[in-house]
Amino acid sequence: MTAATASSAPTPPPDPREITYVIGHKNPDADAICAAIAYAAFKQQRGEPNFVPARCGNSNARIDTILRRFNQPLPLYLSDVRPRVHDLMVRDVIHIQEGATCVEALEAFERHGVSVLPITDPDRKILGTLTLAQMGGFFVPHIKDPRRMREVYTSLSRIVRSLSATILTATDEDRLEPLHLHIAAMDIGSFWKISEREKLSAAQSITIVGDRRDVQLRAIEIGSRALIISGGRSVDPDVVELAAARQVSIISSPHDTATTAWIVRAASTLDGIIERNFDTISAELPLSLARKKFSPSSPHAVLVADEQGTLQGILTKSDLLRPVGTRLVLVDHNEITQAVPGAEQARIVEIIDHHRLGPMSTQQPILFINEPVGSTCTIVADLYRRAGLSPSPDLAGIMMSGLVSDTLMLKGPTATPKDAEVLGWLSQIAGVDPQQLADQIFSSGSVILASPAAQVVRADFKIYSEEGVRFSVSQVEELGFSNFWKHAEPISDALQELLDAEGLSFSCLLVTDINTQNSILLVKGDSSVISRITYPHVKNEESFDLPGIVSRKKQLIPYLGSLLREMASDEALPAPRAPRSE
Repeated sequence: MTAATASSAPTPPPDPREITYVIGHKNPDADAICAAIAYAAFKQQRGEPNFVPARCGNSNARIDTILRRFNQPLPLYLSDVRPRVHDLMVRDVIHIQEGATCVEALEAFERHGVSVLPITDPDRKILGTLTLAQMGGFFVPHIKDPRRMREVYTSLSRIVRSLSATILTATDEDRLEPLHLHIAAMDIGSFWKISEREKLSAAQSITIVGDRRDVQLRAIEIGSRALIISGGRSVDPDVVELAAARQVSIISSPHDTATTAWIVRAASTLDGIIERNFDTISAELPLSLARKKFSPSSPHAVLVADEQGTLQGILTKSDLLRPVGTRLVLVDHNEITQAVPGAEQARIVEIIDHHRLGPMSTQQPILFINEPVGSTCTIVADLYRRAGLSPSPDLAGIMMSGLVSDTLMLKGPTATPKDAEVLGWLSQIAGVDPQQLADQIFSSGSVILASPAAQVVRADFKIYSEEGVRFSVSQVEELGFSNFWKHAEPISDALQELLDAEGLSFSCLLVTDINTQNSILLVKGDSSVISRITYPHVKNEESFDLPGIVSRKKQLIPYLGSLLREMASDEALPAPRAPRSE
């Protein structure tokens, strides 16, 4: 049995602290997904490992079409990046199996400098914990009951292992039993008299003696459980033969008598010392809650276990002082309200975006690239060009797809000459005609027909804050408006549900016709806001015709912002609302 061991389980996945996730906004569109894939690949190509593309929302038919076309898997889904116990815990835990000795525990404490030793079974299920303080209580002299200092519960094989001793003869050496330590440091005439007065059983006694033949023979005669010969001194063959015949074990210790006696005492098993009343926490527990487990009077460490009680790690007070937080590169957004939940507690290390600047703070200076172009994929592709790198044809196709989708094949108001230039460069590498790709992307399926109404209003959904007013704008792109009008009523109800659930002042859905480059705006919420919208109504008071409006970022958000600033000057802003409690 190994005294102290690290994990014997299969090799764990990479430590999350070594990974940087490249991730787009909530409810990602094609540009967010494609930019995450392409930028992670750019980092890898530059020799920067462990950059992983990720997403914080579901895919859709358009994204699936793009990924299939260019042989890319859907990025890893991250629902929440709040720091959790697994981000700080020590995974390679030094632990001891049940049945180990005090000697082995002390060696583990000394060798590894740990403060707590988990006690486990062979399958790593936690049975208890052990600290140096607990062991100190075991070795403290018991003045009122000195006999206890001679008691040891162990087996002869454990004594041999602790002493690095040699067995000369032994019987049932693996049997666990209570034993009494006896040092033969007196004349043969006095030997055993004290033990007799204390009514100790010879069959449970271990006698430590040097090369005194008379004491050795007397111990064998009275039937001692074992003789331990200190100092590695020789034992006459006839004494060994007699001991074997009487089933008295003889062990040769390389240590002097005092050291041998101490080690034999420490060869006791840990059964009577282990603390079996212990707490564990889950590796998925948020650190904000884990910190509450610690106080000035609480233990220095707490064990991390799964639902079956299997040891997964250990978290100490010192661990809580280390820098923490999942490393993130944000692409296609820079506002914390649009980021993956928990991003405010993460370590944002880079931002690559083409939207307006929103409120954002970081723990340290970061690389922040923000360009007024039509697509984040345009920026990423330009980074390849500036670094003298060439993406693979599939990656070039991925960036083409994000660019084509976000600029509506260069027809949208956000498109720039740089987008057109980069699209031409990517097209040559991918060997793909941009217009044919655009036709494939935009005919890949209707979001309205493919999704329930609740998913339609959240498919590409962002929350904004202007003048202290929180509102949302969702956008779907369709080939014509017929699908929208056929499902307008359930979509309107779903938009109201979204409004209530998020506690917003108003919510908008922009339905854009890719062919005509026009949109319909559906608005739910505060009537004072809706009444200020100057576009003509379509069919009802909550729907508006927006000819030539296709960009949420460059056209609709600035317009809504101007309405709210006007209302602020008139002191007519709607009162804030709280999200609906579930």
